[in-house]
Amino acid sequence: METHPTFDVIVVGAGIVGLAHAYTAARRGLKVCVVERDAACVGASIRNFGFITVTGQGAGDTWRRARRAREVWGEVAPRAGIEAVHHGLYLTAFRPQALAVLEQFMGTEMGEACELLGVAEAARRAPALQLEGAQGVLYSPHEMRVESRTAIGLLTQWLAEAHGVVFRFGEAVLEVATPRVRTARAVLHAERVVVCTHSDIHGLFAERLAPHGLRLCLLHMLRVMPEPGLRLPGSVMADLSLVRYRGYSDLPAAAALREQLQREEAESLANGIHLIVVQSADGSLVVGDSHHYSAAPQPFADERVDDLILRHLRDTVKLQSCRVTERWVGIYPSSATTDCLIDRPDEATRLVIVTSGTGASTAFGIAEDTFGAW
Repeated sequence: METHPTFDVIVVGAGIVGLAHAYTAARRGLKVCVVERDAACVGASIRNFGFITVTGQGAGDTWRRARRAREVWGEVAPRAGIEAVHHGLYLTAFRPQALAVLEQFMGTEMGEACELLGVAEAARRAPALQLEGAQGVLYSPHEMRVESRTAIGLLTQWLAEAHGVVFRFGEAVLEVATPRVRTARAVLHAERVVVCTHSDIHGLFAERLAPHGLRLCLLHMLRVMPEPGLRLPGSVMADLSLVRYRGYSDLPAAAALREQLQREEAESLANGIHLIVVQSADGSLVVGDSHHYSAAPQPFADERVDDLILRHLRDTVKLQSCRVTERWVGIYPSSATTDCLIDRPDEATRLVIVTSGTGASTAFGIAEDTFGAW
């Protein structure tokens, strides 16, 4: 087995969390190597909405990290050749209880620069929204959307070319005993190691993850082709998101909305559905999602779940046609107590797992916290 040169930092995992740590380390002038078991990134980082979400993230660290991550995305994306497909968020409140949550949200620091629009103003700004019976619409300027399927590859290429990050794809890491990292092909050395293995919760450092009670979450997503010419003004959400995203759901007003939704949308709640719609450059819509938790998610997608998601899409966006062109599932680790786990196996090693499906939205902020506290 060949022994390779020493690095300042080795990052295990080339998803967005690993790439964010590689970027943060490289910006500090450190020599970085990223080791990824697959031949390319094929996990949750390319199976998501590409939706860098700030508004609605949990108050405290998650919201703070999302704000910072959004700033970094704004700096990095144009340098890496990553297009910002659209900006902003429109969240429609269809129920009085949902409007009450948004009004309460606007009174928090997280509502800064957001607007609570009346229906007439929302219709003027966002004619593609289905607003019949709506109570109001939250507009946030903070959000940004990239095409995750291409953005991750472009970010990887830019980190290699502009920052000298060394990538070793198709190489499983078998053991981390910093400064030694043993892979399936080599023994590498680094002063510090960051392990970002995401949904592989039974692999490296499984004994340290076990006490946290992590589960895996399976979600459904679809790509829908609407009629030609339909353009969304930004990302779109609705009432169900207000009992899903902690920035809203932790507010006192959310309790009444949850009770109302339990009466009216019990099946959607039981399947963990809340609507997110974003648009790609070709006009297609990426739509989702659902949430099903288990120790070992089954690889079978129930069409009824997709039908529920599509019904919420039609209720929220004006569509004349709605042709599904792709369906896929994603998996991420989930915790009932934290959005992100940063563990310290020893002084030179960090284990960083995003446990809330917010990796794209928070990873750059998390990485700065990781290195800032080291």
